[in-house]
Amino acid sequence: MTGVFQLEDIGRNIQAWFSFLPRITLSNIFEIIIIAFLVYEILFWIMNTRAWTLLKGLLVIGLFAAMAAILKLNTILWLLEKTTTIAVTALVIIFQPELRKALEQLGSQNLLSGILDFDDGKEATAFTARTANEIVKAVFEMAKVKTGALIVLERNMPLKETERTGIEINGLVSSQLLINIFEHNTPLHDGAVVIRGNRVTAATCYLPLSDNMMISKDLGTRHRAAVGISEVTDSLTIVVSEETGRVSLVEGGMLRRISDAETLRKSLEQMERQEESGGNRFKIWKGIKKNERKADK
Repeated sequence: MTGVFQLEDIGRNIQAWFSFLPRITLSNIFEIIIIAFLVYEILFWIMNTRAWTLLKGLLVIGLFAAMAAILKLNTILWLLEKTTTIAVTALVIIFQPELRKALEQLGSQNLLSGILDFDDGKEATAFTARTANEIVKAVFEMAKVKTGALIVLERNMPLKETERTGIEINGLVSSQLLINIFEHNTPLHDGAVVIRGNRVTAATCYLPLSDNMMISKDLGTRHRAAVGISEVTDSLTIVVSEETGRVSLVEGGMLRRISDAETLRKSLEQMERQEESGGNRFKIWKGIKKNERKADK
């Protein structure tokens, strides 16, 4: 009997201890999951930018402030309190490139465009097998003679701002056109070409340079520009090195070497399949809009 009473006492103590805890509902669990996901994404973003180095510096300052509070160094604490507002403003200025890049990436995720058709007049960005073959042919013809080239293929995220920095072409993609654009000492050879679907929309376009310190020093401005545009858009960029004639493919801030024409062709075919099948989920609203336009005709 004594053992039974002891178990009952333990049960009551545990119940009394749990009664002090707040009641957890489904909404609380949902909020915890969302916050955990956001914290993970923020930390992952910080780890992949120079913000990680700056964050370590902030941790050192935080430890210094904690030591000052423990030791009751009132003058130092007063100075830290008065400079907090200035420090926050300074952090926003220091992190401005990273914050801008993060917001651009967030905006390029097309979270709502899959359901709501915000850009009803947007041209199709998928291209045909003929266009892929023409691009591959031009790239490796230029690689043979070490003609530098920078070709940006638009995907879901529009490149209108990039096009405005160059000269409008609006010509059908062909190997001869691309080779002539990047030929040495021609008016259009300097800068990047933007391709949307089966058309070359603009040439001599300026691309943002990446500030990624992990990029090899052997790579020049052309490669850094290719990485830069891939960091802020979902575009696919082909680079031909003027020094070595090597062909590289850049996507999502990652650069990889292309050894032969077949590898590049397969990469372009994969991109084409993604463009044709991508976004088929949650296209209810777009389908309704298209049916309405057909009914109006």
